[in-house]
Amino acid sequence: MKRSPARRLRRPLTAMVITGSLLSLVHTVPRTGESPAEPVAETANTATVFYYTKTRNWSQYNLHYAPDGGSWTTVPGVAMEAACTDWVKRTVDLGTATGLQATFNNGSGTWDNNGGANYALGTGNITVKDGVVAHSDPCADPETPSGNTATVYYSTEAFGWSTANIHYQPAGGSWTTVPGIGMQAACTGWWKQTVALGSAASLKAAFNNGNGTWDNNNGADYTIPVGTSTVKNRTVVKDADDPCEAEPPDTEAPTAPTAVSASADGVSVVLTWEASTDNEGVAKYQVTRSGGGAGSTVTDVGSTVLTDTGLEERTEYTYTVRAVDAAGNVSPASEAVRVTTGARPDAPAPGTPLGTDPRKDPIYFVLTARFHDGDSANNRGGSQHVKSGNAAHDDPMFRGDFKGLVQKLDYIKSLGFSAVWVTPVVLNRSDYDYHGYHGYDFYKVDPRLESAGASYQDLINAAHAKGMKIYQDVVYNHSSRWGAKGLFTPKVYGVRDAEWSWYYDEHNDGFEYDGLTVEPKSGKSYYNGDLWSTAEPSGNTCVNWGRPTGGKSAEGYTLYNCQWPSPTSGMFPSAFYHRCWIGNWEGEDSRSCWLHEDLADFDTESAAVQNYLIGAYNKYIDMGVDGFRVDTAVHIPRTTWNRRFLPAIQERVTQRFGVEAARNFFVFGEVAAFVNDKWNRGSVNHSAQFYTWKERKQYDADDAKAALEMYEYEQQLGTSNQPTSTNAFLQGNSYHTPDHSQFSGMNVIDMRMHMNFGDARNAFSNGKDSDDSYNDATYNVVYVDSHDYGPNKSSERYAGGTDAWAENMSLMWTFRGIPTLYYGSEIEFQAGKKIDCGPSCPLATTGRAYYGDHLAGEVKAADFSQVESASGAVAATLDKPLVKHVQRLNRIRRAIPALQMGQYSTENISGGMAFKRRWTSGSTDSFALVTVTDGAVFSGVPNGRYVDAVTGDVRQVTDGTLTVAAPGKGNLRVYVLNGPGRIGAPGPYLK
Repeated sequence: MKRSPARRLRRPLTAMVITGSLLSLVHTVPRTGESPAEPVAETANTATVFYYTKTRNWSQYNLHYAPDGGSWTTVPGVAMEAACTDWVKRTVDLGTATGLQATFNNGSGTWDNNGGANYALGTGNITVKDGVVAHSDPCADPETPSGNTATVYYSTEAFGWSTANIHYQPAGGSWTTVPGIGMQAACTGWWKQTVALGSAASLKAAFNNGNGTWDNNNGADYTIPVGTSTVKNRTVVKDADDPCEAEPPDTEAPTAPTAVSASADGVSVVLTWEASTDNEGVAKYQVTRSGGGAGSTVTDVGSTVLTDTGLEERTEYTYTVRAVDAAGNVSPASEAVRVTTGARPDAPAPGTPLGTDPRKDPIYFVLTARFHDGDSANNRGGSQHVKSGNAAHDDPMFRGDFKGLVQKLDYIKSLGFSAVWVTPVVLNRSDYDYHGYHGYDFYKVDPRLESAGASYQDLINAAHAKGMKIYQDVVYNHSSRWGAKGLFTPKVYGVRDAEWSWYYDEHNDGFEYDGLTVEPKSGKSYYNGDLWSTAEPSGNTCVNWGRPTGGKSAEGYTLYNCQWPSPTSGMFPSAFYHRCWIGNWEGEDSRSCWLHEDLADFDTESAAVQNYLIGAYNKYIDMGVDGFRVDTAVHIPRTTWNRRFLPAIQERVTQRFGVEAARNFFVFGEVAAFVNDKWNRGSVNHSAQFYTWKERKQYDADDAKAALEMYEYEQQLGTSNQPTSTNAFLQGNSYHTPDHSQFSGMNVIDMRMHMNFGDARNAFSNGKDSDDSYNDATYNVVYVDSHDYGPNKSSERYAGGTDAWAENMSLMWTFRGIPTLYYGSEIEFQAGKKIDCGPSCPLATTGRAYYGDHLAGEVKAADFSQVESASGAVAATLDKPLVKHVQRLNRIRRAIPALQMGQYSTENISGGMAFKRRWTSGSTDSFALVTVTDGAVFSGVPNGRYVDAVTGDVRQVTDGTLTVAAPGKGNLRVYVLNGPGRIGAPGPYLK
């Protein structure tokens, strides 16, 4: 493309990457005999620029340049002279500059300006060949090294350098002149140089990009021996293989998949198989289906699970599976498996996610089993019903259900919420599993939540019909202590003697646990007869099977080895589960050991586990859920999220619903960092913001090894070398397009604000302090308390008082992030009560109490935040002061795009909790000035007409300054440029 030379007269932009122990931003050189460390003065600097002519064939070559920090030459620049065959050159004096910006032209309007970016060149000999910059003299005669030599391969993969120099000192000799000698491009990401050492047996070395960015091994330099060595990720490998040596083509096909199994559920088939093996690794599987009227079909699958839906009724289908590697080698077909579908179930059609920007949707979080009871027939108390005290309150742990939630969607909508976060829906199995975090059958919805006409699919569809999203809580980290059905379930020792017959059910070969159906032999719904055995099972790995431990239970009964699942008992195979307890919550073991005896820790780096979970959660994606809240995300390595689970989510949503739906499928993780500092006790691997980023380098192909490599690499880099982002921040008063190119696919709960919400000002200041370390903090999920903790890791539901609650809400609904409210907080439900005490106290006395009594009666929403009609207890609930407050906050937020998706700034603003926000897209330009509780002065803002969304007050700004008086605790002001006026009616706080 031709460009006018006049465009080159602008001052080009420059960039510097800071890596390791670097020089200062002014030009610096190493002291003689040392690697780069301290700046010294330099009196002169030259650069000899060589330009490759063979692909240009110009009749004349000019160098148009500007020393860094200096002015550009006059167009067309200075003429270059012949150097040697296919090369021209020009030596320029740079004064004290560390490099130069350059373009080339033929003097007649044809330019090479590096695609509009200019060439960033350093000092010394520099070559520019077909867009590639290197440091060398292409016209120098090659020398034959004498004596010892060292051939050094250096990897720039972690730094992204476009060229590399080696600055070195043979042992006992002198350092080269800065920047050293240019290394030659060897292959992608690698540079090579052979160095003459004379009689020396090693050399000291540092590397640089020729433009002031150095890698000197964190100030220690590299020691490199004679022979061939590689230097990558600050590791020297002696006598290394040539990393650029061409590998022989892969012609070996994978093995055929084995153990193919198919089961029909109505007109759907779930197909599973054992993974194939391959010398380089399996890339995908091809599943061939034949039968039915559609003929033969082939489906590509990235896991070892396929859910095949929409088939014909009562029809036999045949499936075979082949494995394919990255080279395209295809395995033989597996043995064929046949399966016959049943009748088409009388079930609602799958839904479609709403697919809009998740920042538009405030979230209401419910424990489904504790929210509202629509069907008492599915209520279950479990084995702890009496012991917990729940029986005395006629309050079974499984009480609320999907039917009750469907019935009260209008309540949630009338509050103004357009997204509902529901606790895990998969079939659970433990003695106290109403919350959903003890998953057992990840492919089955828990029947204790469903009713006729009120399945999970019915809930999703009903919410979508009201314009409301469903975010499903999902668990990838662990199963129940009884394992995961379809993957592995342990057998425990048990004898039905006089002591233990109350606990161990009789076996019933014709019965299968579903959490709901009462097993007829025992009359218990918490059937465990399929889990225990008095005979040592085949393949048992638990030590001392069935022998007394020497201890007694709380009741005084004899305890036996292998009576209870645990990671160290040997009951859980290492192919699927980890076998240790967490010892250090900020250590590597927190990602690879058990949290609790009820939470059997998956080996998420196992392909079999990954495929099991991916296959399971694909089912719920297919149902049309709008996003996943990810439980215990911090206990899985980021590499595994970035390599396996997050791409699988995107792939499935894209496949079923398209690219736009995938982009807005909202994944937000719980990275539990219960501290008040920016980085979790200095451990980047255990900090929430860490999970919002892609990996910065490649690791071993084996996921377990990669997890350890990544952990060590990022811990060594530390908090000061983590990526930063301006995606949440305005540039002055201007919105800018965010850069999500390094976004991992996972957003997070804002744990730092949560921990500091004992006081809104603390939450605000702590949130601001962390926002540059998230990929985009405008997507952070923000809440005061939850089903686990209150602020500052309090074990009680927030009890700061109504005024403080109003203040917290005013901040959450206007500051960056997505406001989220735990069920009942709109009426300060169970304030000050212990959130969870397990089965040691009645649920009615905790923060997880049943909420349905406050929802009795009828309610119909006219729109979001608007009640058409209400009667009974729910009418009184809707009349509470915080309900009125949150309704109006939701109306204001919904009407002002800047409060939903806008970037923010506190620049040139005085006030305790004051900020400006802007969002621009197409013809929409939304700009708002916000202050919560306190007064504020906004300086340097655009002139124009501002209208307060709370009071309707109009201000005409002519001097760039707007002064706002303190509105009072819990109240706020939202002055919108060219705003619509007052939104909603005055209430108890917004007035």
